Amino acid sequence: MGNWIINHGISGLILAVWLGLNVFLFVNAFLLYEKADKYFYTRKILGSALAWARASARCLNFNSMLILIPVCRNLLSFLRGTCSFCRSALRKPLDHNLTFHKLVAYMICLHTAIHIIAHLFNFERYSNSRKATDGSLASVLSSLYNDKKEENYWLNPFHSPDMTVEYVTFTTIAGLTGVIITIALVLMVTSAMEFIRRSYFEVFWYTHHLFVIYFIGLGLHGIGGIVRGQTQESMHESDPHKCEESFQTWKDHHPSCKNPRFEGHAPESWKWILAPLILYLFERIILRGYRSLQKVEIIKVVMHPSKVLELQLTKRGFSMEVGQYIFVKCPSISYLEWHPFTLTSAPEEDFFSIHIRAAGDWTENLIRAFEQQHSPFPRIQVDGPFGTVSEDVFQYEVAMLVGAGIGVTPFASILKSIWYKFRQDDRKLKTQTIYFYWICRETGAFAWFNDLLASLEQEMEDLGKVGFLNYRLFLTGWNSNIAGHAALNFDKATDILTGLKQKTFFGRPMWDNEFSAIATAHPKSAVGVFLCGPKKMAKSLSKRCRQHSSLDPRKVQFYFNKENF
Repeated sequence: MGNWIINHGISGLILAVWLGLNVFLFVNAFLLYEKADKYFYTRKILGSALAWARASARCLNFNSMLILIPVCRNLLSFLRGTCSFCRSALRKPLDHNLTFHKLVAYMICLHTAIHIIAHLFNFERYSNSRKATDGSLASVLSSLYNDKKEENYWLNPFHSPDMTVEYVTFTTIAGLTGVIITIALVLMVTSAMEFIRRSYFEVFWYTHHLFVIYFIGLGLHGIGGIVRGQTQESMHESDPHKCEESFQTWKDHHPSCKNPRFEGHAPESWKWILAPLILYLFERIILRGYRSLQKVEIIKVVMHPSKVLELQLTKRGFSMEVGQYIFVKCPSISYLEWHPFTLTSAPEEDFFSIHIRAAGDWTENLIRAFEQQHSPFPRIQVDGPFGTVSEDVFQYEVAMLVGAGIGVTPFASILKSIWYKFRQDDRKLKTQTIYFYWICRETGAFAWFNDLLASLEQEMEDLGKVGFLNYRLFLTGWNSNIAGHAALNFDKATDILTGLKQKTFFGRPMWDNEFSAIATAHPKSAVGVFLCGPKKMAKSLSKRCRQHSSLDPRKVQFYFNKENF
């Protein structure tokens, strides 16, 4: 239970508060428009659809206010690294920022659907009541002030029986901006699907910037004042409860029941979204613009097997921690696109480095540009660094690092930093043991950090701390020839595939065995499990963290952490 609270407790509380606020805002707005006398006559035309439309609009404003905050990366890095109250368990929710961003987006989609459906009913009822000739209250209300252009006291936006729903939708501010907002939202959500984001990042990147159109449209949406209520002055002159029955005598200027006058309420969406929009634009335009102007010097370029490019860079004033990441832009390839890459260097080094695998048009073009040795290297711009969960690795006595393929990059930074800490005899190092698992499909990938692992092996031997670093390399893409060759050379001092003393394993780790062995070796330790890999593996490791944690909080506890950026 304690393990669950550490891993999910604060996040669960935040989620519950967020859902509770959504329910409260919806119910509060629904009851206001369903019961308030101000909208008594409006309800005579629209019925409960009025309350459904306005309640969903209130929640739309609330969630639109929140949607940008989880992607304000400078704010999150500040909270992670500077605020003391964000340490340990309180920092956990910061690691789920993108998950919360997606949940808020889903909530926006839900309330958008409710809002659209409710207004479709509203427009249909407005149209029917304007066309009605039966002398009903709804038809009388719909015809008030429509023939007096100088007076803005009308209730029904369908000023003529000839007006259609389509005409009002595309000729009013509220209708037109509503259509634009909906189209932008649909494109953003569909292009953010996992398949599109992974395979066609450029489509995701450019389409997601329709958020600018979305927020402009949202800010303008309420200006038209289509949903209207009775003015306060008119309510004093003509109490709707008393005058409802005598609506046929309103035109006779009855002293106590005059024609009711109506007004649209002031737009309020901009009040919800202004502050987070300013914060986000400050981050994206001011801070990123300033950093992109700072000169980045390329001091070394290395092409690794499996088409992986390593760039070693320097930048004035650049300071980093282990496991952090940066955004990189290459103007000669795309003037607008920024791509995230984990830093593979250690804070102790006088440069910072990234490893880039070919995984799309942008990365392939970048690698191709650097492969052309005869030409000058393209200019690189850098924004960051930004914090991640891997910064907490040295807070644990025992750490399990699990990387899949290129997902090893944040752990390269950690392993390098450990190497420097041992060389500098850093006595503040809390971590006593590290278990490192690297899972790759092809043998060439292991060459990326062979030198680093070999150096760590030698360093641990020289210092008499062979048990500090325990690493396992797993090859999942192998055939009988590779396995047979490895078996024939198994008795050699070094592995035939990697040249390291630790032998390569074929297949995938038996996680239950690994967790059991670590729990037995460290019966009273807090074990931090850090993953940079696919969702399927994340679910598997998270489940085993819960299964292998002791019910006794004084004994071994596994705490799951996953990289998200």
